[in-house]
Amino acid sequence: MFNKTKSPAPSPQPRADNGSSIPPLPDLPSPGGSPSAPVRAAASPAPGARGLSTLSSDLQFDGSISGGGDLQIDGAVKGDVRVGRLIVGETGAVEGNVSADYVEVRGRVVGGISGKQVKLIATAYVDGDITAEQMSIDIGAYFQGRVLQGRREAPAPAPAPRPVAQEPAPQIIDMKGPSA
Repeated sequence: MFNKTKSPAPSPQPRADNGSSIPPLPDLPSPGGSPSAPVRAAASPAPGARGLSTLSSDLQFDGSISGGGDLQIDGAVKGDVRVGRLIVGETGAVEGNVSADYVEVRGRVVGGISGKQVKLIATAYVDGDITAEQMSIDIGAYFQGRVLQGRREAPAPAPAPRPVAQEPAPQIIDMKGPSA
């Protein structure tokens, strides 16, 4: 009544040096698989979003980081960070100044923060001054420092010096009198 078709014997899985098997990548078809097998599409980034670079929680970085992209810090950075968008994760820590258009702090920042939009989530710890156009602080976030609301613009050029009116040179008068 019911017939069970025989499936081909599973191919041996590649093994790592320690003898454990390495599972195949989930988003790629298995070798020898049928071309009609469903393939999961990669999640597409949000419109206008660039690729997010991540400094994982087990990494420590000494030095400055700069670039125009997006960065999530889950590890530790000792140095200044200047990027397009920055997220400091719950396990992340930055010891230095931070500058980005969008800054979201869930972890620890010891240093100044400068951005158009700055968010301190409930788990945030910030010790330093913040300069932002828009600012939000969730209940539970720790913040010690000053908040300066304003635009991050280049300093205005110094005004041209006003011309100084020319005064006549002072006259020197000899008060000793005629000498003999």
